[in-house]
Amino acid sequence: MRGEEYLKKGDQFSLVYNRGKLFKDKLLSMRSMPNGLGFSRYGFIVNRRVGKAVTRNRIKRLLREILRQIPLKPGWDIVIFSGSLTAEADYDKIKKTTLSLLSKARLILENYETVYSRAN
Repeated sequence: MRGEEYLKKGDQFSLVYNRGKLFKDKLLSMRSMPNGLGFSRYGFIVNRRVGKAVTRNRIKRLLREILRQIPLKPGWDIVIFSGSLTAEADYDKIKKTTLSLLSKARLILENYETVYSRAN
């Protein structure tokens, strides 16, 4: 992951938050919208109510690692919001929830799509 794959500015986050389609679960919520680029970008919002800085950073690290392993369709901006229950959840539960949200949004590349996306 390099810097271009992250949403960094507040304007980028607010655009996805205001115009993106919402997908919810008990642990996480996600908004996504097309960005018109050749790659997908993502960002995380972990509220202070979740815990102190150590806990919030741990959740962001786990989410980054999970998204690094999942092949995403190019051309999407994704913002993942952490709920208060996420602090007590383990890696497997967070990964299962993230996969569920991404599959509901149809943002995961299928096996046959991977071949064509790498050809470009």
